[in-house]
Amino acid sequence: MNAITSLPERGVLAIEGDDRVAFLQGLVSNDVEAAGPGRAVWAALLTPQGKWLADFFIFTGADRLLLDCERDQIPGLVQRLGRYRLRMKVALRPEPELLVVVAWPNRPDVAGVVAADPRLPGFAWRVLTAEAPAATATPEDWDRYRLAAGLPDGSKDMEADRSVLLEAGFDELSGVSWSKGCYMGQELTARTRYRGLVKRRLVPVQVEGPLPPPGSPILRNGQDVGTMRSGRDHAGLASLRLDALEGSLRCGDSVLTPQVPGWLHLKAGAGELS
Repeated sequence: MNAITSLPERGVLAIEGDDRVAFLQGLVSNDVEAAGPGRAVWAALLTPQGKWLADFFIFTGADRLLLDCERDQIPGLVQRLGRYRLRMKVALRPEPELLVVVAWPNRPDVAGVVAADPRLPGFAWRVLTAEAPAATATPEDWDRYRLAAGLPDGSKDMEADRSVLLEAGFDELSGVSWSKGCYMGQELTARTRYRGLVKRRLVPVQVEGPLPPPGSPILRNGQDVGTMRSGRDHAGLASLRLDALEGSLRCGDSVLTPQVPGWLHLKAGAGELS
């Protein structure tokens, strides 16, 4: 049976006006023009220094763009994006009547704006709808599913003004366009890629013992090698140094074992322990 559930922590922000695509194109990490009917784009908003602030899925609606984003971030996004409108014909408007729904692994037969989750082929579908469909799963089930795949979930797994996109898999997960032209924070993102400056990666971990809270330090032989991020039950995501992606690690009273997903690309020898 296909799993489907609403995500109450997600909300929708509409961007309207004739200049909506050009406006957002100059601000976010991915190619906004690639969004279309049945096709969503995953993108991030960065600081001018290239650090993560927010990420969202971009859908196209009737004469507008619809951003599937963290509900609590919508007021801040309206304020921050609004600073860059200048004389462009753009309006930002929250859409509280629209719900964010996810279904996996197959496309759901529901009304609304439907598109495949662009991060991994065949992984899931996302829906923006005014009517909640009959649920066959819970948000907690979705959380377990995306944790097992190693997919980040916004501020649960990234830190504003600190996290770097390529450490969180945005390159492999189709969250960055390398050909669309300039956007805010592009210089650091490109430099990180082309100079091989990634020193940490966000990876799934198996947890033996109590689930450590986010922000807990992760140790190997008493040395700090990473930080726990989100988790549920006996699975989680952790930001780990590249030389700590093999073997067992300690986090409080628990033992963590990294589970590097097949989609995550590492340089030869990056997982070797020192």
